[in-house]
Amino acid sequence: MKRILILDKAHPILEEKLLEAGFEIDLNPTITREELLEVIANYQALIVRSKLLIDKEVIDRAENLKVIGRIGAGMDAIDVDYAEKKGIACINSPEGNRDAVGEHCLGLLLSLFNKICISDMQVRKGLWLREDNRGLEIKGKTIGIIGYGNMGRSFAQRLSGFDCRVIAYDKYKTNFSDEYAKEVSLSTLFAESDILSLHTPLTEETRFMINKDFIQQFKKPFYLLNTSRGKVVNTKDLIEALNEGKILGAGLDVLEYEAFSNELQNTPSELQDLFSRNNVVLTPHVAGWTVESNYKLSYFLAKKIVEAL
Repeated sequence: MKRILILDKAHPILEEKLLEAGFEIDLNPTITREELLEVIANYQALIVRSKLLIDKEVIDRAENLKVIGRIGAGMDAIDVDYAEKKGIACINSPEGNRDAVGEHCLGLLLSLFNKICISDMQVRKGLWLREDNRGLEIKGKTIGIIGYGNMGRSFAQRLSGFDCRVIAYDKYKTNFSDEYAKEVSLSTLFAESDILSLHTPLTEETRFMINKDFIQQFKKPFYLLNTSRGKVVNTKDLIEALNEGKILGAGLDVLEYEAFSNELQNTPSELQDLFSRNNVVLTPHVAGWTVESNYKLSYFLAKKIVEAL
């Protein structure tokens, strides 16, 4: 009987489907790295979210491992290249939260354009400032998407009713134009985008990709949306671009610094700067975090693991 170790909490459907397929399941969300190194050789599959880093040391101890499954889309906590060289399949479940991410990204854009967050706070304080909160329409704008996978396409699909133009660049894909977006070069995206939305994984290539040099290549001031990974954007350079008016506003579900204190005075100065801005909308890495995605992430992952094993 094949044994599977699950390191993080997941929807019960994950364990249910794996048990139905005849696997033995160990659920251990409190396991330490040291404990994992001691027991990993006993398992044929490992399922993680983001609790522990699955690096070369862990993979070398995993003598019988056939599959590493990620409850979610991002694989940056797993050394995928090394695992695959060792014959271990690495599987994720982006189908599970792509709808949630697409909707959330649209929500960030609508919040920015219609000044929903700031006007909500003003009304609660008894302020009725209509002219100060005059908004913008998505119609007629050009939205540039970097990364046209599950998440990027989901956002483009949700924009299809807004009578806007959607263009997309993906370094690793070609001929992907569809009814929702037109494939373009990076230079075209720089030239034509009014809004930039990021849907890339975090790799050494994309780490701090959105920096001063990158931002300066845009021909027009633009709005920035990031629902991918925080470290894709250099926060210091983002603040400089906001100060200069090169970036008109930002909707950020992810931050370069996510493990910060709840006490504002102990947070990095760059974050305190972002917190003070009315043209920045922030959410706590929840773009893919819905009731429905909680189920679908586990369902699709279980299905893939059963097929792989």
